[in-house]
Amino acid sequence: MISLRWLREFAALPDDADEVARALSALGHEVEGVRRVVAPFSGVVVARVVEVRPHPRADKLRLARLDTGAGEQEVVCGAWNFEAGAIVPLSTVGAVLAGGLEVGEREIRGVVSRGMICSAAELGLAEESAGILVLDEGYPIGADFASCLAFPDALFEVTVTPNRPDAMSIFGLARDLAARFGVALRAPEGEEGPTGAPTTGRAVVEDPERCPRFTAREVRGLTVGPSPLWMQLRLRHAGVRPINNVVDVTNYVMLELGQPIHAFDLDLIPAETLVVRRALPEETLTTLDGVERRLDPEDLLIASPGGPLALAGVMGGESSEVRPQTSRVFLEVAHFAAAGILLSGKRHGLRSEAGARFERGVDPALPPLASARAARLMADLAGGEVAGGFIDLYPAPIEPWVVPLPRREPGRLLGVELGARRITGLLTRLGFRVTGGDPWQVTVPTYRPDVTRAADLVEEIARLHGYDEFPSRLPKGVGEGLPVEEQRRRRLRRALVAAGCFEVLSFSFQGSDEVEALGLPEGDRRRVPVRVRNPLSEEQAFLRTSLLPGLLGALRANAARGRGDAALFEMGRVFFPAAGELPEQPSRLAFAAAGRRAEARWEGEAPERDAHDAVGLWEALAASLGVDYQLEQVVAAPFHPGRGGRVLVEGKAVGVVGELHPAVAARFGLTTRVAAGDFDLDALLAPAGIRSFAVPSPYPPAVFDLAFDLAEEVPAASLLEAVRGAAGPWLERLELFDLFRGGPLGEGRKSLAVRLTFRHPQRTLTDEDLVPVRARITDGVGASVGGRLRGG
Repeated sequence: MISLRWLREFAALPDDADEVARALSALGHEVEGVRRVVAPFSGVVVARVVEVRPHPRADKLRLARLDTGAGEQEVVCGAWNFEAGAIVPLSTVGAVLAGGLEVGEREIRGVVSRGMICSAAELGLAEESAGILVLDEGYPIGADFASCLAFPDALFEVTVTPNRPDAMSIFGLARDLAARFGVALRAPEGEEGPTGAPTTGRAVVEDPERCPRFTAREVRGLTVGPSPLWMQLRLRHAGVRPINNVVDVTNYVMLELGQPIHAFDLDLIPAETLVVRRALPEETLTTLDGVERRLDPEDLLIASPGGPLALAGVMGGESSEVRPQTSRVFLEVAHFAAAGILLSGKRHGLRSEAGARFERGVDPALPPLASARAARLMADLAGGEVAGGFIDLYPAPIEPWVVPLPRREPGRLLGVELGARRITGLLTRLGFRVTGGDPWQVTVPTYRPDVTRAADLVEEIARLHGYDEFPSRLPKGVGEGLPVEEQRRRRLRRALVAAGCFEVLSFSFQGSDEVEALGLPEGDRRRVPVRVRNPLSEEQAFLRTSLLPGLLGALRANAARGRGDAALFEMGRVFFPAAGELPEQPSRLAFAAAGRRAEARWEGEAPERDAHDAVGLWEALAASLGVDYQLEQVVAAPFHPGRGGRVLVEGKAVGVVGELHPAVAARFGLTTRVAAGDFDLDALLAPAGIRSFAVPSPYPPAVFDLAFDLAEEVPAASLLEAVRGAAGPWLERLELFDLFRGGPLGEGRKSLAVRLTFRHPQRTLTDEDLVPVRARITDGVGASVGGRLRGG
């Protein structure tokens, strides 16, 4: 949770939390929620204890006289953890404490108590507490205690994208907001202040590739104890449990600046020397969570001559942690290579706030600033002294890099000309330095590892300019409209939605069991998926080779929730191994439908979906694109061998449509038939050739039916192809309308009837015109598929 008051310490931002939330979202930092925080009490003032004396009639009670700034008053108190001179929160008569308790004037053993000295728990500032809350010096006597604790406040729940490690801190978000609102950014305090004698600690880096920068600083003379209340509250609001003033400072600076810090007890480090190295075979480390971990040789460690002390960038070890008696700490503030920290955390199943930052990439320029900030806070809050001799091992400094930005590139990518002054001004506000002519030479600060090319700079320009400021208009394409591919994609989507399908977006990852469940034969390329190097789980260890498992899983999820009658489709990429660095990534379109076609009606339940529904959905797609096609029966897993067909467009196979094999459906937990289709989307989106306009004929059509006696094994598609090939140029429409078996046909025979529509462009067709056409069709069918005309 991000505190608005904390953000305002670095930039003069608006008081309106909603306005700031909108600005964060506009900058690309999604705000999932805003929580207003108010004091859980009222009527509590800061008071100083003037005198403490025994209660005359109770041994376990005392009388305290307090200065409230407006006078003195006496209360009865049962706590013994304070004396005269202490500064405490006093609830006056009429005050309301956490939980709704109203404080009144009470007589206790013959003495009137006008108010109550409060504990942190009674004020709702802690879950439990021992004794009253004794405040630090510096709280103004008589002040409203709630205002001293920075109430009210607003807390933002912000989701930071993985490519923005600089935004994982209060200061990083404040920097973006300052640029958005055009206000000055106040740098965090980074002066170490006065230092004492040089440190006796030492540091050695044996693996500068994994640890490009390592800093260390000693703070001595510390007294470990509770953190001040203001720091505890800020940590709690950020979701961090306060521990003590030393550890809390490291967490506080990490949240503030984004730089993880670890404090070692210097007296527990053998030879007072830190060594950055990789783990040795069979080495173990007990981390702060109490788990003994067997280390991997690829793990980077913070060690000493005596052995491992911490898993670098992930978690510290028990042997050198800060204890109540710690008086000397060695602050380690380093820059680690992101990939190594990510893999170490995954190997050991460890997630930490430090690891989450390092694995995204922390600014290599931050360690000196963060170290000085933490050391000064420790000295101030724990009564210590910052030692001299700051250690900074940085053999190969990481310098800001330059990205060329052609002047025409922002307008080309954004579609809007913003002007040179506006562009350079926006980049400068974000911390980039712009020089040169054309192209501009843009120097990228080290806290922005995500900016490496001109397109990244254009994205920064758009982000700060405001996405809402760009006009809504279609991108330019052929005819100043949408590109042809996008037009066809939208036609396909509209056709399926109009047919009653719902579009889904499934994961691009799948498990090996899903590949096996499709029942694909040996040699099918879909059986050889690309393995993910760092999968979230074994169920998502491979890139998908088919859209069907995702659709079938969605159908199963719907059926489990009583919505088994569903038709779904998806457009997306599948992945196959390739010779290059990246896999082959063709685009596919698939649909899957299960259950009944519609809700039950008064005349009975609607029929279940089957292969005919699949063909009907394909026909809707073909009509939307205006393409002619042929269907030929095919055996192609995972489709039913007798209820699947290959779709041909201009003689080229573009997909398969039909009914899934029932065994495949069962393996996905589906008990009904599944109508499905799987198509090459790239082929469907490819622009068709120029289509010529045909003037409609004004003359009436000639329509007649023909029925053919065929062998059972002859596909209907073969009959249609034979008829179409023999019918000639006047054929306008051909449709199959009847299937008949039995009667006089005999065993192994069937009858297929077709309806033919002919139309001449320049005259009315006569019987004399159609007799030779009919004869030609009859002969063609007999020669092609061995069919005999029935009734003739």
